[in-house]
Amino acid sequence: MQRNKVLAYLGLATRAGKSVSGEFSVEKSVRQHRAKLVIVSEDASENSKKNFRNICTYYGVPLYFLGSREELGLACGKEVRVSAAIEDEGLARAAVGKLKQESGIGGSKYVE
Repeated sequence: MQRNKVLAYLGLATRAGKSVSGEFSVEKSVRQHRAKLVIVSEDASENSKKNFRNICTYYGVPLYFLGSREELGLACGKEVRVSAAIEDEGLARAAVGKLKQESGIGGSKYVE
């Protein structure tokens, strides 16, 4: 399943020090143009989803909704996480490729 591969890329980025997690850290990463891909859990609040849609659209960062808080947290080595950003260009490109493959044309992606 492609979802597991995407979460594995997030885990690799975390171990390499090329990811951030948590709403404030992800927002800061996007604003500083370091985030190459933002992943938000599917069970995030509507307010959080809207906030990330707006900020990612404005800064031109790909955004996907994937997995639960627990799955994202596990991939990041934490307990629970609502959002995470991959800051490495290569890992982000590979993850987006898997996400496009899984969802066909683009699925829940909002910005490219």
